[in-house]
Amino acid sequence: TASKDAADWESIAASASALDYQPHWNAIGGAKRADILEAMANAMEQETDRLIAILAREGGKTLDDCIAEVREAVDFCRYYAVEAETKFKGLEALPGPAGETNGIEMMGRGVFVCISPWNFPLAIFTGQIAGALAAGNTVLAKPAEQTPVIAHEAVKLFHAAGLPVEALHLLTGDGRVGGKLTGDARCGGVAFTGSTEVARIINRTLAAKDGPIAPLIAETGGLNALFCDTTALKEQVVDDVIMSGFRSAGQRCSALRVLFLPHETADDIIEMIKGAMDVMIIGDPADPSTDVGPIIDAEARGLLETHLVKMKPIARVWQRDIGALHAKGTFFGPAIVELDGLDQIDREVFGPILHVIRYDPDYIEKVGGALSAKGYGLTLGVHSRLEGFAEKVKAAVRAGNVYVNRSIIGAVVGVQPFGGSGLSGTGPKAGGPHYLARFATERVVTVNIAAQGGDPTLLNL
Repeated sequence: TASKDAADWESIAASASALDYQPHWNAIGGAKRADILEAMANAMEQETDRLIAILAREGGKTLDDCIAEVREAVDFCRYYAVEAETKFKGLEALPGPAGETNGIEMMGRGVFVCISPWNFPLAIFTGQIAGALAAGNTVLAKPAEQTPVIAHEAVKLFHAAGLPVEALHLLTGDGRVGGKLTGDARCGGVAFTGSTEVARIINRTLAAKDGPIAPLIAETGGLNALFCDTTALKEQVVDDVIMSGFRSAGQRCSALRVLFLPHETADDIIEMIKGAMDVMIIGDPADPSTDVGPIIDAEARGLLETHLVKMKPIARVWQRDIGALHAKGTFFGPAIVELDGLDQIDREVFGPILHVIRYDPDYIEKVGGALSAKGYGLTLGVHSRLEGFAEKVKAAVRAGNVYVNRSIIGAVVGVQPFGGSGLSGTGPKAGGPHYLARFATERVVTVNIAAQGGDPTLLNL
């Protein structure tokens, strides 16, 4: 009870502080906010080694994933700094009749609650905060309960980079803390990355609360698929399937979940995938030779094991044997589950389990339509040397990010803005040109200059 009372008091105090400071933070303008975000990017680059060590130890991420994550966090800060400077620089002139001036400007909505996941505990955590701050909001940051240490380090770097402590508050804990923050009448908006189920809860909470009508920027999971035809180069397919399905132990929202293979080439490709899985090194994520690290915790591994038990009577299951390693941590042997059809899977399984379905590429419209009917729309892959086939897949399957003849993970800030639709999120895409606008509100200012004797700018002609 004492802990619960302390958490409630902390959230109330943080909300009050952030709300009180937000008008000042908004008023300093996009250029000054951009300077702080640039300083944060520099600070993370200087602390790269330390951040990598924490990510590997706390998040169980392999070293190459850690390096990529720090780079992404830096990219978010630099990208949103430029966006803040160019899009939040004050009144932008609009056309109007003689005798008046008109302008439009963007500003922060208030206090944003940023709720981030454990699978990208630095990049997504930092990206959400940087986006909200760039637009002129103050932030209450709630990291995943599994990864509070890296979040704490990031917040310390933000403050050391010149961000006033009143502009960013860290609140750790379980889902109850997030519920308290999103249900607060003073909440001006929520940025959330996580499960579809939790996104629904937040959406209902925002709709039920008093106070401002607050936007929800949600990025959730997906039943991500990759379609191959018989022209696809088998070796390239296998490389990209291994990368997309098993890197980060399959713990990415963009990871490959369902692989569609033509009947003619399915046997060969499946055998090649199994061979590639046999040589993957599974173990300590801090070892540079490791390809696949652990599952985030015992509960998550239990869900994967339960799924395989459910699948074995109705599908063909092959799992990599990891022997005694299973008892040394939350390790899980990557698996292939060959299904008879798409009706055997309805939701994302978050881990290194690849579902395979044999199909006829001539019926891509029907198969793709059935996949889209599941309601997800995050990432989609196509492997073919025929541009016409890729176009048919894109037309048949709804997805926010489509990748042709490459892996379906590893979106780069500013190059591949990331996010889905339907059950996979609300948009706009993180790391893209429309993201900050969702964190902002607009104001139009109209001045009757005839009342002051004319247009003074004409004197400069």
